[in-house]
Amino acid sequence: MSKLQIITACIFLHKDGKVFIGRRSKTKSFLPGKWELPGGHIEFGETVEEGLRRELREELNMEIIVGNIYSEFTYVMNEGNDHVIEVLYFATMKNPKQKIFLNEESHDEYAWLSENEVDTYFDKDDDEGNAIRKGFQILNVKG
Repeated sequence: MSKLQIITACIFLHKDGKVFIGRRSKTKSFLPGKWELPGGHIEFGETVEEGLRRELREELNMEIIVGNIYSEFTYVMNEGNDHVIEVLYFATMKNPKQKIFLNEESHDEYAWLSENEVDTYFDKDDDEGNAIRKGFQILNVKG
């Protein structure tokens, strides 16, 4: 089996001091039921921003404004055959009042988390949880 380098991107979608997270559908083969930031794999030939906008339309029927990169992390999966680079961006909704529609193949629930709720959904050593904590820290400094 050949080894792959995979690029994924997620957004720290924030509004009213909270961040949007979704729970992966139980039918997902990788990390079913895990809470995560929205995003996904960047397809061949896409820019990261194009991929993020596509993923949010597919998964949540949402139009977003992609901001700046604020973090990244990597992990290995599929028995060491795939190395994933995950890049995280700040983002906002084009229409803050828009209704969110879950694509049930991707997510079965969502929540808007305040900073003091992060530990309820993510362990201290969870890379994505740590990226969320970092996102809140940066936003708090920017004020």
